[in-house]
Amino acid sequence: MAILAKLSHSLTSIIKKTNLYYVAATIVLCCTFYVIGLWPQGGDVTSRQLSSTASILPTLPCNPSIKNTNPNSGSSISIDFTAHHTADDLVPLSSSASVNHYPSCNPELSEYTPCEDSKRSLKFDRNMLAYRERHCPEKNELLKCRIPAPFGYKPPFRWPQSRDSVWYANVPHKHLTVEKAGQNWVRFKGDRFTFPGGGTMFPRGADAYIDDIGKLIKLKDGSIRTAIDTGCGVASWGAYLLSRDILPISFAPKDTHEAQVQFALERGVPALIGILATNRLPYPARAFDMAHCSRCLIPWGKYDGLYLIEVDRILRPGGYWILSGPPVNWQGHWRGWNRTADDLKAEQDQIENVARSLCWKKVTQRGDLAIWQKPTNHVHCKINRKVFRNPPFCQEQDPDKAWYTKIDACLSPLPEVSSVKDVAGGPLANWPERLTAVPPRIASSSIEGVTAEGFSEDTELWKKRVAHYKVLDSQLAEHGRYRNILDMNAWLGGFAAALVDDPVWVMNIVPTEAEVNTLGVIFERGLIGTYQSWCEAMSTYPRTYDFIHADSVFTLYQDR
Repeated sequence: MAILAKLSHSLTSIIKKTNLYYVAATIVLCCTFYVIGLWPQGGDVTSRQLSSTASILPTLPCNPSIKNTNPNSGSSISIDFTAHHTADDLVPLSSSASVNHYPSCNPELSEYTPCEDSKRSLKFDRNMLAYRERHCPEKNELLKCRIPAPFGYKPPFRWPQSRDSVWYANVPHKHLTVEKAGQNWVRFKGDRFTFPGGGTMFPRGADAYIDDIGKLIKLKDGSIRTAIDTGCGVASWGAYLLSRDILPISFAPKDTHEAQVQFALERGVPALIGILATNRLPYPARAFDMAHCSRCLIPWGKYDGLYLIEVDRILRPGGYWILSGPPVNWQGHWRGWNRTADDLKAEQDQIENVARSLCWKKVTQRGDLAIWQKPTNHVHCKINRKVFRNPPFCQEQDPDKAWYTKIDACLSPLPEVSSVKDVAGGPLANWPERLTAVPPRIASSSIEGVTAEGFSEDTELWKKRVAHYKVLDSQLAEHGRYRNILDMNAWLGGFAAALVDDPVWVMNIVPTEAEVNTLGVIFERGLIGTYQSWCEAMSTYPRTYDFIHADSVFTLYQDR
């Protein structure tokens, strides 16, 4: 016990001495740092620093109201705390630096689309629905105000939830919930719309309808990547194609179903306002792998088959056209369609005749679905012109020209081939290899100034640039933060290609003022886009896009 007591006493003594050493060392260090901290407050170093700093600062006139010539005098001093200089004295603003803020437009204009204005369109020709095409305002009609969001607007749901739900405040239109109540297009409950995936011709839902199509043509092997839905409704067909790695463009006119394209965009589905009337659709030739119409009310057999001629132009060689609704399966539906059997039969016969004149092959008709296929080349079709004299082949016409270009009643010829088994223009790789494979238009040297090497370099360049963008903009890097993206000057589609693994879609714009038309290359990569002149408004609703990318746009328009 004695030994333990002595040991305890020794340890206590050692600990106390150690604590004293720590305290002493701490005091010494604090004093040292305090002296070091005081040292720059005097001496030549600070004088030089202040002198150097003063030399780079603006020289301002100082007229202090207080002068104390004797700093050691003990007289009381009245200190003036008022400011003697302003920011305007330091950095005078030039007139060019001033900013004009545009006022907000009237709240009634929250959905204003200048070139698709329903009231303005009434001034134009009703024949062939020309009045529903693009008609942009004159200069004296342009609004100089900012389009406001509707009252209660909320950020859209993130994809994929947005496919099935949209805030009512963002698209405050209940008309379709009443008119299409029995067809499961859209429902309204509480503060939101929901989209069960139904359609006029697919009461079991778009998913089951697409499965039915998949039993008739191959949708899973990557041979079908781009699709167009004419008269799309709320774009449920396109919405459910996306989960199958098929990228659609959906369009419909801005008519009595005013909100249908707006619903599609709020859902995060690629869509534009548009119509098949007198002008070509704003896409290049041989753009889409598949075109679709489900009771889209387009008179396919009329006007000498003009609208099917336009579908033929934008379909790639070997592409498919799918039709459901009148007159398909008219034998089982004609009473419900409130039309006579003879009328519907005559309409179907018209469509069949036009399809044969275009050299299309009818793949199948099963139930409510009919599918035709465009030929892979025009070898046999040119021979058949002896039988089908109409439509004739177009002569000396650019099939890719499609900005305010009238539809001609002539067949756009496919590129020449050396064998009946060849694919006109060159075969496309299946998706996803198609994205980075050299597009046939580049491989054939039909795009001026673009080589296979240049294409590969551009692809790699945009991978690096987009990676850098994501460093600068954390929201672009955030998975699901953005959904609808616009590239104002897409060139070869490299920006969109670099985002292919993100849950986004990109509308690639090739401006009509561009020196080289590259939109066909973009479609051959399995991407989508359209033509646009940025001197005019786009055929889309306000608040369409989450992110807008502009590369060299101002350079393109600098002299305009």
